[in-house]
Amino acid sequence: MSSIRLSKVSKHYGSLRAADDVDLSVGEGEFVTILGPSGSGKTTLLLLIAGLLTPSAGRIHIGTRDVTESPSQARNIGLVFQSYALFPHMTVFDNVVFPLGVRGVAREEARDRVEEALRLVRLDGMARRKPAQLSGGQQQRVALARAIVFKPEILLLDEPLGALDRKLREQLQVELKQLQRTLGITTILVTHDQEEALSLSDRIVVLNEGRVQQIASPQDAYLRPANRFVADFLGIANFIALPGGEGIVRPERVKVSLPTSAGDPGRVAETVYLGQSIRYHIELDRGGAIVGLASFSDPGFRIGDRVSVSWAPTDVWPVSS
Repeated sequence: MSSIRLSKVSKHYGSLRAADDVDLSVGEGEFVTILGPSGSGKTTLLLLIAGLLTPSAGRIHIGTRDVTESPSQARNIGLVFQSYALFPHMTVFDNVVFPLGVRGVAREEARDRVEEALRLVRLDGMARRKPAQLSGGQQQRVALARAIVFKPEILLLDEPLGALDRKLREQLQVELKQLQRTLGITTILVTHDQEEALSLSDRIVVLNEGRVQQIASPQDAYLRPANRFVADFLGIANFIALPGGEGIVRPERVKVSLPTSAGDPGRVAETVYLGQSIRYHIELDRGGAIVGLASFSDPGFRIGDRVSVSWAPTDVWPVSS
């Protein structure tokens, strides 16, 4: 495994700045997620690290090597894309062994490595199947096995779970994190899915219009966002006025209760059933709205009910514009 360092990296297409003056350091064995909306520059940044794009400015280091001008095949990087990119006419074994053949690994060693990679991704006994005989989740596991079979220094994942249904995606998120921890491989994931980023990452890089907005642990990015964009992008944010600016309080920190003089009075405008909890959209008497999240141990409210909302001062985080 190796560290990754980007210093003032930019990628321009005429006046479009797909990546703009990006500084990023990823430690050995770290799992970092690049998160942002469509068009924010996430995939561009990943392709720059992979060597599939050349930066317009800046330098890229993998370990102690400056790889800015090095081709992709010289960087020892495993890549997994949303499309899987499997060879449909080949068996699972032949798909996974392919990068070993390119590298001239001896047949017996290659067979052992493929068997180990398939075991790690829980595809034992499926080596002779074709991709068309596999489910979407199994195909994604084949793509992962192919990316790790040659023991890369770095694993890059571009929306690898985006084509899967929610339940399977959540299952594979757990498996992916376990695999990364087992291998200890430095990993960068690109996604637009906030929950995926929060659940998988050691740190999150939030991008917008090619620029880094914040680099932080999932908890810090969610509860202590650097600015309004990060606060609004990472889940639901209640923006409240503060002396000289504004702050946010997250819905789960908002207490929704029966009307009291201590709280901020309002009316339930909408309820959203979420399974483990209920999300309340509350119109405040003073104007504006607040979103609160309540568990089933709290009193149940219906649309039109009068309520009060409150939160602890320590649950408010000031944000800049």
